Amino acid sequence: MAFKIPESVLVVVHTARLDVLLLERAAQPGLWQSVTGSREPDDPDLSATARRELVEETGLALGTLTDWRLTNRYEIWPQWRARYAPEVTHNTEHVFGFLQQRNRHLLELGATFFQYSDRTFECRPNFRAHHIQEKVLRNS
Repeated sequence: MAFKIPESVLVVVHTARLDVLLLERAAQPGLWQSVTGSREPDDPDLSATARRELVEETGLALGTLTDWRLTNRYEIWPQWRARYAPEVTHNTEHVFGFLQQRNRHLLELGATFFQYSDRTFECRPNFRAHHIQEKVLRNS
């Protein structure tokens, strides 16, 4: 078994109106998150990781992907460390935005769009709702 690469992506799927797609975790009802996932050895770059995760988790392939040039470095929880090389203790997460229209396919999947201020985006230490507004407006 190959070890996981300690790099991942967080992809904020949003509309031009600053509605943000959050997915409810199946194993943890009530816990909402953006699209996330680890870089795979076959991914040529982090943009490819972001696009692969978008398709896997939402089925979305069409939209505008933007590297927001934000990174979060966090400690890997002890229960997940065996998936990584023995010396690895931290993961670096790269944040991307994905401009998307509200989509019937997403709504049928049970995905929910929230106005960016409706939820506190504090699941990552350096990522807050104001980043969404700042990055979306800058890249519009």
